[in-house]
Amino acid sequence: MDLLLHSIKLDWPVLLPILICSILVVAVVINRFSFYKRNKRDVVLFIPKLQKELAKENLQGAQSLAIQCGGIIGEVTEEAVRIFSEQRNGFSRSFDIAAALATRKLESHLTILGTIGGVAPFLGLFGTVVRILYTFQDLAVQGNQSAAVAMGIGSALIATAFGLGVAIVAVIFYNSFQSIVKRYEDDFQLIKLLFLSFVDSEDETTITSPTSNAV
Repeated sequence: MDLLLHSIKLDWPVLLPILICSILVVAVVINRFSFYKRNKRDVVLFIPKLQKELAKENLQGAQSLAIQCGGIIGEVTEEAVRIFSEQRNGFSRSFDIAAALATRKLESHLTILGTIGGVAPFLGLFGTVVRILYTFQDLAVQGNQSAAVAMGIGSALIATAFGLGVAIVAVIFYNSFQSIVKRYEDDFQLIKLLFLSFVDSEDETTITSPTSNAV
């Protein structure tokens, strides 16, 4: 504990950037956890209900179901219903745009975690190098004092440990949140495939109708 207080007292200028990074990590983690929790939906139950409405060609019912679902899944589905009703031929491209915009919301602030995960260890290493240089300087002035050298090196290593700790936490949550985003992207693809199945079925009906009339 004395070593930690000694390090904070002497090396606070180099520890301050790491402290700021740790505060940013906590803020982003809380923000993303809250966002993902608010938008969490059970797609396994939602997709069959949506499929039934589309099978009955009840677009108003499908839109009401999307609004009732809410969250980012509901927003994307509501936009899919609108595109399906207005421009079915270009549904795939238009839906991809809507899904990409929704993905941007999901990925918001994640670059902060990725950047801190890469930078924090170097900030800690920088603090360690600075403290070791000061320790050698004190050693040259005061002579060989083992206690002072041990205290200086121990204080220097605290910066590295602090930086690594912040980086490890940032990388863990970054990878965890990226997996959540990937799961949402898979959900968007399921919704897209569901609507495309009805677009394709209508195209097949249009193609086969003239043949049957001719016969």
